[in-house]
Amino acid sequence: MKRVLVCPLNWGLGHATRCVPLIRKELEEGNEVMFAGDGYPLLFLKKQFPQLKSFLSKSYPIRYSKGNSMVWQIIRVTPFVFLRMRSENKWLRELCKKEKIDKVISDNRFGLWNKDVHSVYMTHQVMVKMPDGLKFLEKPLYRLHKKIMEQYTECWIPDIEENRGLSGDLSHQFPLPKNAKYIGVLSRFDNLTEIEKDETYHNVVILSGVEPQRSIFEERMIKEYKDKEEKTLMIIGKPNKDIEEKKIGNITQYTHLDDE
Repeated sequence: MKRVLVCPLNWGLGHATRCVPLIRKELEEGNEVMFAGDGYPLLFLKKQFPQLKSFLSKSYPIRYSKGNSMVWQIIRVTPFVFLRMRSENKWLRELCKKEKIDKVISDNRFGLWNKDVHSVYMTHQVMVKMPDGLKFLEKPLYRLHKKIMEQYTECWIPDIEENRGLSGDLSHQFPLPKNAKYIGVLSRFDNLTEIEKDETYHNVVILSGVEPQRSIFEERMIKEYKDKEEKTLMIIGKPNKDIEEKKIGNITQYTHLDDE
């Protein structure tokens, strides 16, 4: 039996949700699984796996701008990201010794590798897409990211190789590191059987992401759909302990919904 630590990035819920099938697989193989994170991803995994041990591990201080361009905001916080990488690497070394961890799966957490344990880095974003005018930065950023990926024992790409997969340029434009491989698309709904529907909605809006853009997009979607004749279901990506329901015009809004 191996002791496995899973650590998703706190950048919306997508990194945490795609870790669910990986955690299930490790449990099916008889391994002891723990997870670490912060914010909504940590809350989400605690709801999914209340029986598993969890740890607080702060992610990077990323906050989007209120405007249309995120580039300069991300550039501004980049030095703080590198500082956090160093601190999270030290945190992991100490935790691995304390908990006798054999394997680490890091979903886009740059510093969660350890040369003494089997370290896996998971990302679909091998390259960083830049806007027009900054395209010249794509190759240097790819090389920097490649160096980070090569610190790990393995690099998993949650996509398919054929026909440029689902992520397109993000994981197919540049050569993968030698330790990387495509592992296929991940979904926590793989085992879900068909269930009876209590309601039928014409529109479904699913929100997630970094603030304040998540909230800005939520307000835009409310304005777009609240007065429409068709019914709209809106899930706003806030997996608190209790699921909260709210009616806004012809929108039924939930903070989050369970898988079934």
